Amino acid sequence: MGVLLGLFVGALAVGGLLWLERPQPRPAPPPAPGPAEVALAAMRAGVPPALRDLAVLIGERERHLRAHPGDARAWAVLGTAYVERGRRTADAAYYPTAERALRTSLKVRPGNAGALEGMTALANARRDFRAARTWGEAAVKADGRRWTTQSLLIEAYTGVGDYKAARSTLERLQKLHSGRAVMVRSAAVYWDRGWREDAVATLADAAAGAEAPAERAAWLERAGQLAWERGDREVALRHFEEAVRADPDQRSAKAGQARALAALGRTDEALSAYRLALAERPSPQYALELGELYEALGLEQPARAQYDLLHAHVRSAAAGGVDEELVRGRYEADHGDPEEAVRVLRAEWRKQPGIAVADALGWALHRTGENEEALEYAVRATDKEHGGGVRSALYAYHRGMIENSLGLPGPARRHLEEALRINPYFSPLFAPLAREKLQALGEPPDVPVPAA
Repeated sequence: MGVLLGLFVGALAVGGLLWLERPQPRPAPPPAPGPAEVALAAMRAGVPPALRDLAVLIGERERHLRAHPGDARAWAVLGTAYVERGRRTADAAYYPTAERALRTSLKVRPGNAGALEGMTALANARRDFRAARTWGEAAVKADGRRWTTQSLLIEAYTGVGDYKAARSTLERLQKLHSGRAVMVRSAAVYWDRGWREDAVATLADAAAGAEAPAERAAWLERAGQLAWERGDREVALRHFEEAVRADPDQRSAKAGQARALAALGRTDEALSAYRLALAERPSPQYALELGELYEALGLEQPARAQYDLLHAHVRSAAAGGVDEELVRGRYEADHGDPEEAVRVLRAEWRKQPGIAVADALGWALHRTGENEEALEYAVRATDKEHGGGVRSALYAYHRGMIENSLGLPGPARRHLEEALRINPYFSPLFAPLAREKLQALGEPPDVPVPAA
């Protein structure tokens, strides 16, 4: 009996081994995430989703909320998705819908961090940086570990001119998270602080690690912006072209292509690229740039048409709650009514005293002959000790021209040279004027060496 039992147990063991060695059917792989899930994952990772995926996410959330109107989280996701769609398309009509969804989320569940963060993103998109700061600080109070809120707060603090808070918030952000979205936000701060090589290297690493075409295109577009800011026309154009190839919906890159093509003297291509960018993304800034390119070419009537379009885009943006007064002020200072520019930009400075507003207000004051006050704002925009210090060819040009008007040839020469050193092609209208003024100023006088 014992022998039989042993044989039986042995047979079971051999049979079990043979069963284990027999190929087993593999479990079916999990289904690939759908477009809505992909878009939601991108938003949670702080990276841009594809516009097509975003549209699917919006549609799914709207259907869900018709059946479940008490889902605060779904309302927050819907509102934030509408913010992203408006930001990517420059269509301010999406923002009131976004705000209604986000406020509904807060009504259903007061103080929830997702909706508060969405309101922060919305205020940034509308260029209402004080409101963004308020919403962002409330979101951090609700959930201090939510790293995406810290990223939005950096933008808000920069917009109101609180650069110390922006830097300390970046430090907190880097402790909370180390992904590609944080790298891109870090690159922007590095650039503003004058750490150009760090900014470029960080952004290149983010683009190389991008997992989806829309994300890669967004980071390539940012890299193109940095290359353009330092006058690397060919590099900028290559980045912009790669961005459009990766994601044809990357509309900012199409305007970047136009800018770089104009600097390379490929004027017909630049005009076509600007027109395409404006058709897909009705931005007042693009209309201003295209108008100035036409003006530089001596084409007054097409330039005027673009300036009229700029006003139409500003009005359309205002209807959606977007503040485009900075662009309008810049237009008025150079092509319209400088007195109106001063009025508009003084109001803007009271709301959000950032570097860009300081530069624009200083230039508008120069255009009305108030050069002493103009220089105060130009210094704010260009000197690190005043919180500015952004390496901008346009800002340096403005400061140099203001100094020239005040009878300060040495500083004027230095800042005009700096403008052309940063980016010799910064504007089809104003870069040639900078060269003319430098030539008129001539070489600095020889300084006599004192006798020993």
